[in-house]
Amino acid sequence: MTWAQRLKRVFAIDIEKCEKCGGPVRIIASIEDPDVIQKILKHLGLDQPVDTPIRSPPSVLTDHSMTLF
Repeated sequence: MTWAQRLKRVFAIDIEKCEKCGGPVRIIASIEDPDVIQKILKHLGLDQPVDTPIRSPPSVLTDHSMTLF
């Protein structure tokens, strides 16, 4: 199974189909070297981690009758 097929199967992401027209997209490269990825992200200004606030899970997913301590 290719990584494109795995993305489609696990995350429902079809990278082999154009989001705009629905036509086929051909994969021409796969960059896997961490150093190269870091250089590209730095060039694009995307090398800094995004600080997401820490929050508790939604109350509908929490069982209030259960005590953790």
